Amino acid sequence: MARCHRNDVGSLILDRPTAAPGGGSGGHFRLWSALSGASFRRKIFDAVSCGGSSRYRHHDDGDAPITESEGSSVAESSKEKAVVVEKAKTKTTTTTKTKGNGGKSEKLLDLLNLAEWSESEADAAATKRKVEALEKLKRVVRDLQVERKLEAAREVRLLAKEDLEARGTLAMLGAIPPLVVMLDIDDDDTQIAALYALLNLGIGNDVNKGAIVNAGAVHKMLKLIECPNSLNPSVSEAIVANFLGLSALDTNKPIIGSSGSIPFLVKTLKNLDKTSSSQAKQDALRALYNLSIFPSNISFVMETDLIPFMLSALGDMEVSERMLSILGNVVSTPEGRKAIGVVPDSFPILVDVLNWNDSPGCQEKASYILMVMAHKTYGDRQAMIEAGIVSALLELTLLGSTLAQKRASRILECLRVDKGKQVSESFGGNLGGAAVSAPIYGSSSSSANPNLSSAECLEEEDMMSEEKKAVKQLVQQSLQNNMRKIVKRANLPQDLVPSHFKSLAASSTSKSLPF
Repeated sequence: MARCHRNDVGSLILDRPTAAPGGGSGGHFRLWSALSGASFRRKIFDAVSCGGSSRYRHHDDGDAPITESEGSSVAESSKEKAVVVEKAKTKTTTTTKTKGNGGKSEKLLDLLNLAEWSESEADAAATKRKVEALEKLKRVVRDLQVERKLEAAREVRLLAKEDLEARGTLAMLGAIPPLVVMLDIDDDDTQIAALYALLNLGIGNDVNKGAIVNAGAVHKMLKLIECPNSLNPSVSEAIVANFLGLSALDTNKPIIGSSGSIPFLVKTLKNLDKTSSSQAKQDALRALYNLSIFPSNISFVMETDLIPFMLSALGDMEVSERMLSILGNVVSTPEGRKAIGVVPDSFPILVDVLNWNDSPGCQEKASYILMVMAHKTYGDRQAMIEAGIVSALLELTLLGSTLAQKRASRILECLRVDKGKQVSESFGGNLGGAAVSAPIYGSSSSSANPNLSSAECLEEEDMMSEEKKAVKQLVQQSLQNNMRKIVKRANLPQDLVPSHFKSLAASSTSKSLPF
């Protein structure tokens, strides 16, 4: 860039000359330094290009007066100067802005480059961590097959405890077969470490659950159970936990149920030897529930005394709802219904559960069991009536949950005809043993036997009319007595009219069950 000098445009200022001697005061403007057009333009170009005068200076010392044509030439030159200066200013401003934008663009580019670099660095770090984790898992699986088996099993247990991805990776690397083989080692610590490692590998991973069963873990666990030596309680608890986890998979249910594990689970639940912990009993109960979902396992349940034990233990609120769930699965089969029906006091126990107002879940499950049995077997309906189920059901329709009310109504519908028959037979016995049938809706008996005389028909119709009136009166008295008991127990107003039960008897004629 050329070196800039002080601007010498000031030498072009026009000054007014002093008055001529002896002359007038008016004169012409003159330049102190007369310039030619080319010289003037060079000065302007030099001033605009570097902000000052050119390093090439051209001086003209002539002071001849400016004529009219010269004045016009000077004015035009001044206009050219102004236009050139304005263009130069515009160009300078544009250049400055361009430089400024270029600076911002360069900063933005730097930031983008920095972000890309940081992202690539983070990806590289994440990749490095994954590689390191994979190498660690590979090392652990290798250790399961050499001398450090116990330490490796404990490490697998910790790695698979809360990391779902590690569970899948360890299984793919082949961790399950050596862990199953470790169950044959006669050492409690090794067995416990292997069992809990298998348990954690199966949590939330159905593929691993199936792989563990396919590797023969169920058979080896049963061998530990059948060992003549006394089983370590910690080993037993770990086996129960594994049965619970593995039985959650549907394809494993028939395998585990037919393997002989159900008697072991029942024994753990009953805790006859006082060695089972509370957690082990809870796990055994939940495992039995999982296995009872599969219908073919009900026959294996029947081979144990699980049903009488559960019916006798229903008073324990901590386990009652789960036990009722198992009974609900058992009652779905004919042999299961028979097994429940033959247990002494089974119906009084289930009817008593209907009065557990503080446990709606138990009420719903008990009403389901009774509903299925009442729908399937006439003899069970009679046993229910003898156990006093009617008053409990009437109370349940008033105070129970929505589902319990619906099921109670279905049971009452099943019992309605049987209850009327029972009352009418009792009334007929008081009349001298005459054969009395239950009140049947429809045509009278005279139409069924056309050989009777008109007098005999009238007499029979009168007797049937009296019978119906008596039955109706007895039924109403029974409902009112039950209503008073319910109102008293529910702390309701004593003047409550039992209109609820009048509509209840005819509310539904459907015999279908919500299966």
